[in-house]
Amino acid sequence: MNQNKRLKIGEGKISGYISIFLAIICFGTTICAYYPEYLTTADFRALYKPGYVKWAFLIVLTLSFAFALTSFILSKKTKLGFYAIILIAASIFLANGLPEYQEIDSKRFTIGMDWLLLDILISAVIFIPMELFLPKRLTQTKFHEEWRTDLVYFIISHLLIQVTGVLVQLPAVLAFSNIGLSGFQEWIQGIWFIPQLLLALLVSDLFQYTGHYFFHKIPYLWRFHSVHHSTKDIDWLAGSRTHFVDLIVVRAVSFLPLYVFGFSPAVFTTYIVIVSFQAVLAHSNTRINFGLLRYVFVTPQYHHWHHSDDPKAYDKNFAIHFPFIDMLFGTYYPMGTTWPESTGLGDVKFPKGFARQFVFPFTKNPAENNEIENPSER
Repeated sequence: MNQNKRLKIGEGKISGYISIFLAIICFGTTICAYYPEYLTTADFRALYKPGYVKWAFLIVLTLSFAFALTSFILSKKTKLGFYAIILIAASIFLANGLPEYQEIDSKRFTIGMDWLLLDILISAVIFIPMELFLPKRLTQTKFHEEWRTDLVYFIISHLLIQVTGVLVQLPAVLAFSNIGLSGFQEWIQGIWFIPQLLLALLVSDLFQYTGHYFFHKIPYLWRFHSVHHSTKDIDWLAGSRTHFVDLIVVRAVSFLPLYVFGFSPAVFTTYIVIVSFQAVLAHSNTRINFGLLRYVFVTPQYHHWHHSDDPKAYDKNFAIHFPFIDMLFGTYYPMGTTWPESTGLGDVKFPKGFARQFVFPFTKNPAENNEIENPSER
């Protein structure tokens, strides 16, 4: 039973937390603007039009101030609004010192703070209201026992977007750049956008299904993947809880075919957006089952069964995009309209916190210590 107290409307805390969140986004954006060559993702820079960025910054800043003021009015006890005002003032002060235009030098290594800020803002705007107003687990709060751990995973995976991209793309460049695939790649790029995108999703899902399957079946790989399954409070943020080894291997397995096939940059970028959105959606705590679409695309209900601690659902629903892949390989769970009662690793002991979970797979053998059973053996 989750003992965390749920926030109530009218106490000033909800508006206070929102104001701080938006103020942090503004402050982070200002810092990115001071050091764009180090803190922004090179592939995204062409999308940042100064006029649009300025207006977006002002809108988020105004909303942060409005929520901070609301927090002050509703409660004089909470200091959340005060902290937000400090961040807002710091953001305005720093923004006034920025030049109107600046050239950005290309650096070999950058930290994706811009990608972190954009993704967490957009995801929060979409999924937090969804989970608040249409939750599946009514007793599950936003600030459950391990939400800070999931937030750390979210932050680190986004900041290191270039590192993971290089580690994934480098093998493809080295191994497949000179094997005579240019004709095939040109044919792929000649396909219309929508069919090419669907093909990219299918190819990636087939390879990612395979990688996902082996992470469940091979005991040593399960050590790393069990980190992802250790969360009992599944929500939009929990989907980021993935061990770095698991993250790199699975991304490599799913991205390498896309590089080899030579899908167009527009298709690849759209694929990244779709897979990022669907990964968050699949873990979200919402009771929406999407009707007949749940048989076409992977939905929260579908993926929650993959995380179920019910033995009859072990090693089921591996697909990331298309359920028919599980149907094809005999790993589909016939869920109907039902949802799992609980998720996670059951009563199995598991270390808490990012650092301990990062080290654990390298130092412990689940089979010998009987601490994390392989799902095939449970």
